[in-house]
Amino acid sequence: MADTKIADIEIHGSCAKGFEPVRDAFAANFATLGEAGASAAVIFRGEPVADLWAGHTDAAGAKPWKRNTLANVWSTTKGMGALVCGMLVERGFMSYEDKVSKHWPEFVAEGKGDITVGQMLSHQAGLCGPAVPTTSEEMCNHELMAVRLAAQAPMWTPGSRSGYHALTVGILAGEVVRRVSGKSIGTFFREEVAEPFGIDFHIGLPVSEDARVAEMIPAKKPGSIDPSTLNASQMAALGNPAPNATVPNERFWRGAELSSANGQGTAAAIARVYGALAGDGTIEGKRLVKPETIRAMTTLQIEGHDEVLNMPSRWGAGYILNVGGLYGPNDEAFGHSGWGGSFGMADPKAGLAISYVMNQMGPELAGDARANAIIAAAYASL
Repeated sequence: MADTKIADIEIHGSCAKGFEPVRDAFAANFATLGEAGASAAVIFRGEPVADLWAGHTDAAGAKPWKRNTLANVWSTTKGMGALVCGMLVERGFMSYEDKVSKHWPEFVAEGKGDITVGQMLSHQAGLCGPAVPTTSEEMCNHELMAVRLAAQAPMWTPGSRSGYHALTVGILAGEVVRRVSGKSIGTFFREEVAEPFGIDFHIGLPVSEDARVAEMIPAKKPGSIDPSTLNASQMAALGNPAPNATVPNERFWRGAELSSANGQGTAAAIARVYGALAGDGTIEGKRLVKPETIRAMTTLQIEGHDEVLNMPSRWGAGYILNVGGLYGPNDEAFGHSGWGGSFGMADPKAGLAISYVMNQMGPELAGDARANAIIAAAYASL
């Protein structure tokens, strides 16, 4: 199905017969939920069944969103960082049971010597935010932040609970990847995932791609988090540095390799990765990861109340395992959402992958109404 117009919304792209509810939900995001510009994609049993885009890339509404428009997807990036770690586990560079300090000796400081790679990726390390005031510019300085976090004492007994490491997990994962592979996490992703598999996603965006990046637009209303009620872990994770919805519009942010928050991509690219993870680990017959690696990446590391998110959580090795219907009806589903509304997910039971990318920030960390609508529509189409 080619471009179409619904309720005065010009919807571009394609939608397979039977998956019209996805197209309709996508249009409704613009018509009733205040969307500015976005792309959405669905892959079912290895085949793209929806690849849609609409709206504008700028707050002024002057520049149309295109098929190759990139947008910052915040924590949706974490799923790509987790994939890199899984690929290194598969290749024998490390295991999830390894102590982080085996590969990063300085990390042993302040009682962190027994933290495993799996615990680190599932937000159990107690390093959910920097111990000293930190700017966004400093957070994008990988070497600086790796030294600081290695020297830092955990905020709780590692392994005793999870507390979402909103930004710092990108530094931790990135340093382990660098130590075991000799490559930065962005370079590894580009050379081993993006280029060989045609994945238009970037952890560290070259200046040459800036022209096709959407302007991120702050949420129209504040989120539900009341700063006066935050515990120490939440203050560290969500307030240091202070959240800034427009920092992705800055070159220093785009160029950094922060696998927790600054990935730039299209919905089609994210769905292409999750399509492999929802299936046998291949993309068009070429192996990305083995099925046993997918199982290892999504094996439960910890579940219970998350100290930072203040909600029930189930964590794999860097992936959110479905809880409370966040990713549809099946417990086997997993993925990662990003602040403001983006997400990518896989459901191996249904053979389904879904993604959403946008530039109009919503107020929440997860459970955005636009994202929920796309997920519900995809399942309604099966």
